Amino acid sequence: MQLVRDWRGLPDALKGAAVAIGAFDGVHRGHQAVIAGAREAAHRLGVPLAVVSFDPHPRRWFQPDAAPFRLMTPDQMACALGGLGVDRLYLLPFDGEMAGMTDEQFASDVLGAGLGIRHAAVGFDFTFGKGRTGSPEALRAYGESAGFTVSVVERIDDADGLKLSSSAVREALKAGDMKRAAAILGRPFAIAGEVIHGDKRGRTIGVPTANVAMGDYMRPAYGVYATRTRLPDGRIIDGVANLGVRPMYPTDDPLLEVWLLDFSGDLYGQTIKTELVAFLRGEMAFDGLDALKVQIDADSVAARKVLAAA
Repeated sequence: MQLVRDWRGLPDALKGAAVAIGAFDGVHRGHQAVIAGAREAAHRLGVPLAVVSFDPHPRRWFQPDAAPFRLMTPDQMACALGGLGVDRLYLLPFDGEMAGMTDEQFASDVLGAGLGIRHAAVGFDFTFGKGRTGSPEALRAYGESAGFTVSVVERIDDADGLKLSSSAVREALKAGDMKRAAAILGRPFAIAGEVIHGDKRGRTIGVPTANVAMGDYMRPAYGVYATRTRLPDGRIIDGVANLGVRPMYPTDDPLLEVWLLDFSGDLYGQTIKTELVAFLRGEMAFDGLDALKVQIDADSVAARKVLAAA
């Protein structure tokens, strides 16, 4: 999949796609429906299938001090989109120029002149332009002038009538409802990051952990999870992880500490991706390392049972 990080000065070879437009944080099933709309147009027109998204996320630009909220990194987004058969990702810089564009300027200058798109697929609640003044109907009108068509994907609900959305994923994660989060995403929620050095206390009780900083990921429910971790060499290792601030040995920032079961090796400096498959329990304080070790052993038994059934 091609990754393009600007709309200005592109050669003709990088123009002319049918695109799905949005933030696509999580690339959940609702997003996938919008991409399917772009895919149908791409097949009909005989052009590449592309996604138009933004980096940083617009919310981070407008609310720089907001709490962490992302469901995935740009690299995870690119990987998920590639798995859906997307040919090209336009990951456009969301900066002062982009933030100040009117809806008409975005449609004409970015989508029309810059990317030369042939078709745009958007969700029913898509807004764009300064002050979010643009709507799907406005985009369709601008497209008539700029030379592209527009399709709109209607709201998609789950079996309980709840909207499939990034907000719904975040709510499920905050509640520790990993099953619902995975149902909306179409896969388990995963945290990717570089393995960093910790205090190495786990080694003293035979439980070495791979530690990953949370960064701008939203904070799921703090506690212990059954996990699956993909290593850089492609191996997938079952595990049990603590996510949070560790009441017994507090940290300033939340940390994901993964004990990879039946694994030994040095992962420092390497990037791993850990799926939070099931929430086992909340964070707890213990009287000492011996009590902590007993609980970790119990957690590993519970994790193995859950993962064997998953």
